[in-house]
Amino acid sequence: MATPGSHQYTAESITVLEGLEAVRRRPGMYVGGTDIKALHHLVYEVVDNSIDEALAGFCTHIQVIIHPDNSVSVIDNGRGIPVAEHPQKKISSLQLVLTTLHAGGKFDRDSYKVSGGLHGVGVSAVNALSEWLVAEVTREGAVWQQRYERGVPQGPVKQVATLPPERANESGTKITFRFDQEIFKEVDGFQWNTLLVRFREMAFVTKGIHIYFRDEREGQERDYSFYFEGGVTSFVRYLNRNREALHEPVYVEKEVDHIGVEVSIQYTDAYTESVYAFANTILTPDGGTHLTGLRGALTRTINDYARKNSLLKDNDSNFSGEDTREGLTAIVSIKHPDPQFESQTKVKLMNAEVKTLVESVVGERFSTFLEENPRQARAIIEKCLTSFRARDAAKKARDLVLRKSALESSTLPGKLADCSNRDSENSELYIVEGDSAGGSAKQGRDRRFQAILPLRGKILNTERARLDKILGNNEVKALITALGTGVGADFNLEGLRYGRVIIMTDADVDGAHIRTLLLTFFFRYMTELIEQGHLFIAQPPLYQIKHKKETVYVYSDDEKDAYLKKLNGDTGSVNLQRYKGLGEMNPQQLWDTTMNPEVRTILQVTVEDAAAADKTFDMLMGSAVPPRKKFIQTHAKQVRNLDV
Repeated sequence: MATPGSHQYTAESITVLEGLEAVRRRPGMYVGGTDIKALHHLVYEVVDNSIDEALAGFCTHIQVIIHPDNSVSVIDNGRGIPVAEHPQKKISSLQLVLTTLHAGGKFDRDSYKVSGGLHGVGVSAVNALSEWLVAEVTREGAVWQQRYERGVPQGPVKQVATLPPERANESGTKITFRFDQEIFKEVDGFQWNTLLVRFREMAFVTKGIHIYFRDEREGQERDYSFYFEGGVTSFVRYLNRNREALHEPVYVEKEVDHIGVEVSIQYTDAYTESVYAFANTILTPDGGTHLTGLRGALTRTINDYARKNSLLKDNDSNFSGEDTREGLTAIVSIKHPDPQFESQTKVKLMNAEVKTLVESVVGERFSTFLEENPRQARAIIEKCLTSFRARDAAKKARDLVLRKSALESSTLPGKLADCSNRDSENSELYIVEGDSAGGSAKQGRDRRFQAILPLRGKILNTERARLDKILGNNEVKALITALGTGVGADFNLEGLRYGRVIIMTDADVDGAHIRTLLLTFFFRYMTELIEQGHLFIAQPPLYQIKHKKETVYVYSDDEKDAYLKKLNGDTGSVNLQRYKGLGEMNPQQLWDTTMNPEVRTILQVTVEDAAAADKTFDMLMGSAVPPRKKFIQTHAKQVRNLDV
């Protein structure tokens, strides 16, 4: 019952957000937020429209240009957005598309068989979230243009040029926009590498499309072109550049009931799986029915072949899915006229009919490949057999580790200095290199919520070993036991004992190597820990600078140079100390600089693009030497303060 003076909830309280105002008020509902990821989503929405034109068979070239003022142009040679008056709305169709949510050709099967555009909000949401946007359409022998500011048209659609007769058949769309800094307040601009990775994926799964990407920002000028005649097979070859393949890629492409399936498969000498699933050119990181169908087909086909050819004996159990996926690299890409996803972010495909279709198409093609290539088939079966035996050994080793990882402190590693807080959300584990740094960290920490696990020496390189061998390493066992999550197939995030897991190593070559070894382990066997935002890297200072009565810590050479420059030559009384290791800091210094949540800097580890991360870890930590040598030679000049 409302009391006098309380807020009344009446008919007048209902607010109707007209047009694109809803997008500006709640950007998270349309592009996922206002962070750098959402900013990139603006570009993806526009490029997706061009990709849809390519899927429909009308576009062969797409250009994406970042201009010096951080505006972006997306240019294609598709049909061009219609500019004529819409029969129902009585305004230009171009203006309708740019100002109305859920308006566009994606809902008309005659215009687009399949579409990657998200939820029909598309370019209208981009328009709403832009400081300004200019649309330029070429079609029917003319060029048309319209400008918007924060989603509001600044005039009607106007014809700005007439094409000469020899160009009368040209068509296309150019969208140029600058994101609104009133909405995207915390971002500086677009990240080249993030966009590059996305465009590479698009080019791989849209066979025959040319994508040209250019950055014109001062000091960042560069450009890149993508064109892959081989489509997803080119993608598989790209992922396996640093691995030894057991056979040539197996490829199949088929359309059934207007659903297109394109798959490429190749087994390698790696110990992990690299499989990526796409629906209408969009990566579905959580997989879905297309991925389930692929995996099911491979497991069933390999078991059938092994039984038929007596490579599995009567008393042997069948290979599990885990056995048949070791060393597998595969891309499954489906084109569906009506894709259904688990959530707004399109991370998982849900169409039930896709599972049966992919399983049938892949099973038939892969079975034929095995029958026609007995030598390669035997190599794949031998790989699965080795995995089968290693999995059994790993299960025994894993069970041993899990038995030791109960929450009671008596079963925790002896070298772990645990915290008193049992609330995982408010506690953190520092993984520290060596006993010396571990001693300082244990003394300097806040023992209420900070636990310390010192590691002795370097853990095993998990990129070059199977799980059974990895679980025999004492440092890895201590780490798994301390975290409480299990590992690999038995990983369960609910058992995590610390909400933040922080890697803290020395700022030298050995420290970097240990950090990379740990990251490799987490990426391969505890990926969810990264995906759910629990893994961090500590940032210890590189220098302590004492000037008169002031002590300052700086974290890079650039910071040091800037600070010394600020002193205007008054350097006679400066004492400069470079920290080569965490052990050189006393406990108070370590707390003040690296462990105090009030002032420290920690970097959250993310996997923005799993395919790129997979390739990088394989190149840096795998067994192939030439790619790593080439990487070192290419980047050697970028390294500063190398301690040899």
